Amino acid sequence: MSCNHSSRSLLQFLKQARHAHLQFISGALPRADSPIYVVGNPSVDLDSMISAIVYAYFAHNRLPLDYPRPHVPLINLSNVPSGPELRRLRPEFVKALWHCTNNPFASEGEGWDDTPESAGKMLHDHIITVEDFAKHLQQLNEAQLRRDADATLVDWNALTIQSSDGQRGKGSLNDLPTVDFSVVGCIDHHVNEDFLPSAESLPAHQPLVVQPAGSCTSLVVNTLESLGLWQNNHTGDPLSQKDAGKPIQEAQVAKLALAAILIDTSNLTDKSKVTESDTNAVSFLQPKIDSFPFIECNQETYYNQVFTTKQNSLDLLTVHEILGRDFKCWTENLPQSKGGKPVNIGFCSTVKSIPWIVQKADGNPQSFLDSLYAFSTDQELDIAVVMTAFTCPAGDNDSKDRFCRELLICAPHGGPVIEALESFVAQAASKLGLEDWVSLDIDLGTDGNQAVKSTLNNDAPAWKRVWVQTNVTQSRKQVAPLLRGAVSACE
Repeated sequence: MSCNHSSRSLLQFLKQARHAHLQFISGALPRADSPIYVVGNPSVDLDSMISAIVYAYFAHNRLPLDYPRPHVPLINLSNVPSGPELRRLRPEFVKALWHCTNNPFASEGEGWDDTPESAGKMLHDHIITVEDFAKHLQQLNEAQLRRDADATLVDWNALTIQSSDGQRGKGSLNDLPTVDFSVVGCIDHHVNEDFLPSAESLPAHQPLVVQPAGSCTSLVVNTLESLGLWQNNHTGDPLSQKDAGKPIQEAQVAKLALAAILIDTSNLTDKSKVTESDTNAVSFLQPKIDSFPFIECNQETYYNQVFTTKQNSLDLLTVHEILGRDFKCWTENLPQSKGGKPVNIGFCSTVKSIPWIVQKADGNPQSFLDSLYAFSTDQELDIAVVMTAFTCPAGDNDSKDRFCRELLICAPHGGPVIEALESFVAQAASKLGLEDWVSLDIDLGTDGNQAVKSTLNNDAPAWKRVWVQTNVTQSRKQVAPLLRGAVSACE
């Protein structure tokens, strides 16, 4: 397959994709010409968003091979429209996008500033969220609300709401129940949920990649290369300005992809996450960035800029928003011996420590717990998990800052799930390195430590436990399957 993609800029592509979406909504496109939505997972982290955009950029009007169709990146945020709110909640994405699209050769009218007003307008004009999709449908009459659409999943491999008839690869998204999606491709680095259709049933050359990697974006880059959609045509010579048309477009997308990979692998330093897929992807991307002098970046500086923005972003959020910012939910059934009841398990991941969040909750651990209960009620959770991952300042015995994790689990309604949780603790405590909780990054004093620990570590009125997780290699990707397995196997 040749690499004859157009020389459109990243922002030009996003506008084209948005236009294709609006045509689909209006009914102007026949089903055969309708867009394929590229959808990331509901946690909507940087890796998920960038995976969707990078894959859609190169697949747009080039796949499937027999009848190419538009590809539309759909940001899986249910209650957030594109615009200033998206910037407030995902500023690290906006920071990465700004670094990629602002340069002396940007197309006329594409300049924008990383401010609420300027970035808000840019996002509104170029990005589509699930909330936007739902609002676009609301403008139609009731007969037009029900839609069939195709989707390629990135950074997950099972739709939130699966087809009631059990048909593989069929389902819908939260807050978009009238759109029935058929999955036509997938690129993911999580545990296989056995939802996807077989490779034989997919159109020619559609991706079906589910394998470990530090970043899903790495798999996207490698898959695009293997499909011939993004060629490794670097010659080693800097490109002259007169040849800047096509290379600057690739350099923009390459730099955006690099941001996600660096963030998910801690600038390629987290050996528990970095795989050959990640290093191969960076080796593929870096020459494309470096070959265009107005796009090139120092890898460590770029990582620090995006990472700092991500860390500081929580300053602008409420406790409820912090819990929902990187949230994923699964439903598992208890064994029939325990009633077979479906159990909703929600994981909230955050880059700040529990004491930091407690301080956001007016310094009161009970206020934080009340917020967790309220969030659990909103999400209809039977088990709520908070996983923190943050940097601890160097101590007396440390030569440099260290990476730390905490784990908090709560069963707001009690019941048979408590047995499953006790089983999980017994089975996973050693693997995860669970130890008695103590504040690692903020000096709370003896009384403050005890207040947090006693509030988050008791059985009344709900079962809850909090630990320091010393095996920091175990992220949500590893912990979630352990907990889900404990629920489904509880006897």
